[in-house]
Amino acid sequence: MNESGILGKAYEYACLEALYESIKDIRPVEIIKNPSFSIAKNCFERISDTEKSSMEKSAFAGIKVIMEMEPKIAEDGRDKLTISLQADNIAKSGDIRDIIIIRRSVEWEIGISVKHNHAALKHSRLSQHIDFGKEWFQTPCSVEYFNDITPIFKFLTSLKEKGELWKNIRNKEDVVYTPILKAFMKEFHRLFTQYNQKITKGIINYLLGSNGNDYYKLIHYDNDCKTRVIPFNIKGTLNQSANKTKPKIKIPKIPLPSRIIELCFKEESKTTIVLTMNNGWAISFRIHNASSYVEPSLKFDIQLQGQPADLFYIDTKW
Repeated sequence: MNESGILGKAYEYACLEALYESIKDIRPVEIIKNPSFSIAKNCFERISDTEKSSMEKSAFAGIKVIMEMEPKIAEDGRDKLTISLQADNIAKSGDIRDIIIIRRSVEWEIGISVKHNHAALKHSRLSQHIDFGKEWFQTPCSVEYFNDITPIFKFLTSLKEKGELWKNIRNKEDVVYTPILKAFMKEFHRLFTQYNQKITKGIINYLLGSNGNDYYKLIHYDNDCKTRVIPFNIKGTLNQSANKTKPKIKIPKIPLPSRIIELCFKEESKTTIVLTMNNGWAISFRIHNASSYVEPSLKFDIQLQGQPADLFYIDTKW
């Protein structure tokens, strides 16, 4: 596991512990000590004391905000609340929630997606063997798409065999990035023309990673000493009142897009395209290499560039 992965897992553990410490004096609570818990705890123990302190402060700040939105967490009662970390392979099925909070007695559940120093929606890959249409929308890409991209990735394969560095490729934007993006856009347009609503709904489901579940995104920003909490309340299942307590912060339901307006290059960029949809949604796809040495695959850094007015976030300093 690389350093970024270790820090991400360590922050998951810090958030789990912050939840437990915030709840234990109010109601019965249990941490499910599964393999994911052991991995996260081990990562937390490996980081420096300074990093531990930073993560703990950040986690408590974020959990406090979520508890103000979710009074059922701290509702006085005798029934047990359980908290657990999901296994990494669950994310591959479309559910990106890292922490699951459950009260089985009232059939209530919420989830938290934990991020360390980044707010990317996805880091999806492209290669001559990856069918993004099938992976994203369960609708295969065309033969024409693979015919367009295969020569470029074969060129990258030949450079990999020579141990070439990305920085040594002349005009790599024009030779690699832009042609790949043009092929991607052409295929995306083909899929949208053919399947329309399936693609419009599918792109949000894929990128938000909810797999049908509403959730909170909790982001740790180390340099700014702040925690950001974003509620993704698409189905309207978040923010429920407890028996005697209403949420201190109200969360509106988020409108999904119903149509795609445009997919085009970002102004003055050869490496980023922007997908614009109605209801305020805009998503940027920046393509980049994933390592110093050339590999026959590329990565997307996918970010929310525009969002509905009802999709808000709360930053809290620590």
